[in-house]
Amino acid sequence: MMKLYDIDLSGNCHKVRLFLSLLNVTYEKRPIDYKQGELKSPEFLAINPLGQVPVLVDGDVVIRDSQAILVYLARKYDADDWLWLPLDPTAMAKIMQWLSFAVNEINNSLFLARLYFLFDADVDLEKAQTKSKEVLEVLNKRLENREWLEFNRPTLADIACFPYVGLAPDGKIALDPYPHVVAWIKRTQRLSHYVPMPGL
Repeated sequence: MMKLYDIDLSGNCHKVRLFLSLLNVTYEKRPIDYKQGELKSPEFLAINPLGQVPVLVDGDVVIRDSQAILVYLARKYDADDWLWLPLDPTAMAKIMQWLSFAVNEINNSLFLARLYFLFDADVDLEKAQTKSKEVLEVLNKRLENREWLEFNRPTLADIACFPYVGLAPDGKIALDPYPHVVAWIKRTQRLSHYVPMPGL
């Protein structure tokens, strides 16, 4: 059985848990006690030298990084004609650009603002919150006349971007000015087999 090294409060872990649930894939959840320094323990560093979660272990395959894990799971378990990550080059590229958006724009804004308030991280809060509003404006405009980020269905694009956008209030960033983003969050939460996390 697959094993997921996981922290409940991590949005990156949540996107993996959410996708596993949407795919109806059974796995073993292995919680990491980051407060006790388990991320930097020799045992965990042997699995991921970066000392970060999530990490997915599937037999002899070990994958770190939430985006890479999403791609792996989509390719291995999506039985619906590549519904979540299409094989067509143009369609795939459209999805992948949102995975990059999650890693870059969202991580350098919404993620950092949340980190400041929840984990007392050394973050330029004003910069993170300003960037967060710019990111939310982009998403709100994108979702103005569509239900999902790409195509007429949820894809990996939505799963990758969802957690830290939905968790924006943890970074003291109000979502009310972005009604199309709020509607998208609610649509995602209504997906069959949606799983919650603290704050969502």
